[in-house]
Amino acid sequence: MNRHPGTGPADAWAPALELLVHGVGGATPDGMLGDPRTARVAGDDTAGLYRRTVDVDAEHSEGDRDTPVPEAYTWCNLTSGNASRALWLLLTPFMIVNLAHWMRPPTDRRGLNRTYDVLVRLIALTLTLLLVAAVCEVSMDLVGWQCAGRASCVRGKYWLGFAAAHHGGWWAEPGRRLALAALVPGLLTALLWWLSHRTWYAYESQRPATDDRPRDDDGPALALPGFWYGRRLVARLRSAHTAAGLLTVATALLVPALLHDHDRGTRALGATGWALGGAIVALSAVAVLETCRAGRSETEPDDATDHRTARLLLCGGPAVLIAVAVYAGWHRAGWVSTGRLPADATFIAFTLVQGALIAALAVTAALMHRAAHPAPDALKIPAQSAAAPHFGGRAGQAVLRGLGGPAVALLACALGGVLTGGVSQRIADWLDRGAAPGRDGGPPALLTWQASIIPVLLVVLVGVVAGAAWRLWRERLAVGEEMATLYPGEAGQPARTRQIAGAIARAGLTDSVASLVALVCGVSFVLGAGAVVGAWIGGSGPGEAARGALRDRCRTWRGPRSPWAPGWSARGSSRCSRSGAAPTGTPRRAARSASCGTWARSGRAPPTRSRRPATPSAPYPT
Repeated sequence: MNRHPGTGPADAWAPALELLVHGVGGATPDGMLGDPRTARVAGDDTAGLYRRTVDVDAEHSEGDRDTPVPEAYTWCNLTSGNASRALWLLLTPFMIVNLAHWMRPPTDRRGLNRTYDVLVRLIALTLTLLLVAAVCEVSMDLVGWQCAGRASCVRGKYWLGFAAAHHGGWWAEPGRRLALAALVPGLLTALLWWLSHRTWYAYESQRPATDDRPRDDDGPALALPGFWYGRRLVARLRSAHTAAGLLTVATALLVPALLHDHDRGTRALGATGWALGGAIVALSAVAVLETCRAGRSETEPDDATDHRTARLLLCGGPAVLIAVAVYAGWHRAGWVSTGRLPADATFIAFTLVQGALIAALAVTAALMHRAAHPAPDALKIPAQSAAAPHFGGRAGQAVLRGLGGPAVALLACALGGVLTGGVSQRIADWLDRGAAPGRDGGPPALLTWQASIIPVLLVVLVGVVAGAAWRLWRERLAVGEEMATLYPGEAGQPARTRQIAGAIARAGLTDSVASLVALVCGVSFVLGAGAVVGAWIGGSGPGEAARGALRDRCRTWRGPRSPWAPGWSARGSSRCSRSGAAPTGTPRRAARSASCGTWARSGRAPPTRSRRPATPSAPYPT
């Protein structure tokens, strides 16, 4: 990377800049630059750029310089701190989806670039909705609606006794319990807004230093003045995501009360609920439009502001949430919380929307890659003159032929779904303790299915790591043998040879990252599609679906005929006798005949261990 154009050829820049970045092991500026005299030229104590003292004013020097200016970037303090930094792991899906933007295939078609950016921002918005909806599921559905509505679940939970339905207090009504439980996702959204505002003020709002020297817009992206200045765009996206999170909480709070008012025919409350629903839809449309607006310009710092829209979203979201809380907390006689909140369709809709956005992103990325890298026949170039294979494809091409960004976005959505499903299932198990929130309760079916695929994903990841380790071991042995032949007359140093061979093998292992990402994405897609289909068709978790399939197979299965009674199935009748329930006052043998429907066709009974007839031909009483 170079700072400004020089007097050389048109594609030359002087002085050149050599950026040094250390790995996860950490390093010091002195060690990276090889000079104890260093000075910080940008950044702060958390992460900064350092140069040698003699190279601080290299851009203003008059003499020619043939070697690049080394500059060290140290980020050790980004990963150090107190234990609260571990909470940032909850935002891992957002950090991964941000990579999809920087993995955009290069192309000159502005329409495709704009479409790609809009799709990535919409996927990130769905992740925010998914995170807030998962917290709503835990706090509002599992705790406030199901557990607090059943005495068996509240027993032993002193912190929930004041809101128990059987106590009959002021908080016992379902709407008021939901309004109280809505504080958890609301406070989480406010916390995310505060964290985003903090980083926005510290980093994105710092205007880059002015430079009066000539600048070429076709130069390196890192040298553009608007590359590090995202004040307007980040502020707009922060407002849209915050409003979307609060509106998600308001929707989860509005729907149960509105359904109750619709069933009871309460006109005044019903009209109020529909008006609030219209306000939620209008603000949601504004948030989506703000997300889809054009991004920042990297060629020039964008100093414009969107105060009106930002204030509308930041003030309208909390106002609508408070109004919905008042509406849901209004006294309604005879309202009892049964079953679970209508959240199954919501999570399935989130998953389908994310899948559609990722598919559109993949198509856009493929078009961008094709426009930037036309086929050899279109350029009249022989096929054998193509470049040698390289990381993710061939030299000069994007990772996975331009599909690296959609693959990373798919991983982010899959990780978000697995995290939400695992957390919801874990909270439900903690509340269960032998008296679950209800036989027909628990988390939504899709979240249960997503939690059940965690062991499969762990097995796949273990296999990927084992395969990478085996390949690394083979590469290290091969490189070690090759190095031994390069220096035939030198004395062997096995320890040093193994160290160098290991470093070369680890560096070559990065060439297979693209294939590993593709493998994990394929497995995640198959498992996620299976979870959606299972939740959609079965309507219950994998355990209930398996038990239901076993019962259905028991009722329809026919085994080998019994030698005592033609048409009777010994194994089928024994299974049905275990699963069938005998009516009160019905003899056991008659109950078996009624439940299985196969013994009634014969007048003879099969021999059993508990009740064997005196003779093989004794009649069976019906």
